[in-house]
Amino acid sequence: MIQITKIYRRKLIPTKYDLLKDDIIIAQDDDTLITKWDTLSPKTSFTHGSSCYFLKKGFKVSKFYRSDNSLLYWYCDIAEYIVEPEEQALIMTDLLADVIIYPDGRTEVVDLDELAAALEQNLITKKQMSSCLYSLNHLLSYLYQSKLNALQDPLDKLGL
Repeated sequence: MIQITKIYRRKLIPTKYDLLKDDIIIAQDDDTLITKWDTLSPKTSFTHGSSCYFLKKGFKVSKFYRSDNSLLYWYCDIAEYIVEPEEQALIMTDLLADVIIYPDGRTEVVDLDELAAALEQNLITKKQMSSCLYSLNHLLSYLYQSKLNALQDPLDKLGL
């Protein structure tokens, strides 16, 4: 297993490539990478959180917290992961489709319009689009089968 020391986030809309220099890597293995973080830019609804990158599943599950440490929601990004061994880096490309899970269990699939726009503008490859849809389906299958706990466990076990 390659020890990851840096995480980069690539966004397709708007086009950005950022080193998540303030994210703290808490744990990692071949399947997951767990971090905690503060927002990159000030937000009124949330200030900090923690994330579990499911490297083989193609998504990231994050807990977004308000300034009083209460849970705002779980936010799931569909992503493509590339490990750069020489740089000990993980490059996460945000594939735009997201799922938000509120504490009351309400779930929303969001940003599919951005995914369609990325396809129309050739910002996403056919392979990435296919991967995005498969990963989104996999994530939603977990949720529909009431298996959210399996996705929450890596963060909850660490008290994040």
